[in-house]
Amino acid sequence: MSESDAMAVMESQVPLPLLHRGKVRDVYDAGPGQLLMVASDRVSAFDVILRQPIPRKGEVLTQLTAWWLDSLRGVLDHHLLSCDTDDIIDRIPSLRESREAWARRSMLVHRTEPVLIECVVRGYVSGSAWKEYRTEGTLAGEPLPEGLVESQKLPAPIFSPSTKAQTGHDENIPFSGVVEHLGTEEANRLRDLSLAVYEHGATTTKEYAIILADTKFEFGHHPDGRLLLIDEVLTPDSSR
Repeated sequence: MSESDAMAVMESQVPLPLLHRGKVRDVYDAGPGQLLMVASDRVSAFDVILRQPIPRKGEVLTQLTAWWLDSLRGVLDHHLLSCDTDDIIDRIPSLRESREAWARRSMLVHRTEPVLIECVVRGYVSGSAWKEYRTEGTLAGEPLPEGLVESQKLPAPIFSPSTKAQTGHDENIPFSGVVEHLGTEEANRLRDLSLAVYEHGATTTKEYAIILADTKFEFGHHPDGRLLLIDEVLTPDSSR
């Protein structure tokens, strides 16, 4: 094991009640209405956590998400309360002694009830979108123009949702499937918000000569009724 591997965080150790270890993030109970999300350096591919971590990966994911969420002020509401280490300690003094274990890789967020739909937006025919188009001529069950080539830009970004599986693989579903799951009003809100965030991201990355081919978002219901953008946003883990 190299020195950099030894510095990688495979599992966070925080003096708060652990609620869940996901593929990359460890989620802790941070008090009434709050969670502490700690991004580890774990690498997940095809629903498998690999043995080789990437040192400081969790810091990169967290800081990118915080930057994007700050840029989205005025576009939509989100769950982030703070990712500033000193501010989090001011809010939760019991974390002071363990700050090196979670600093720069943690977000203090509102606790929400997650919507069990992965809100994928695709601007290009890449990845599984190309596979579906090549075999069916469709994307998310909707027909596309003939003659597209792999990774070609779409005439307009397309909302391409999937179910959010608790175990196993997510399954792509048409928009009508989201309506069946959640009702017309909420399905429309998820689609419209997802497209708005994608457009914001694609416009911003274009300024830096980066193409945002596709990405996924997650949303959750706050107890006060707001629909919040949650989890990571426009990171290398969630985007192509």
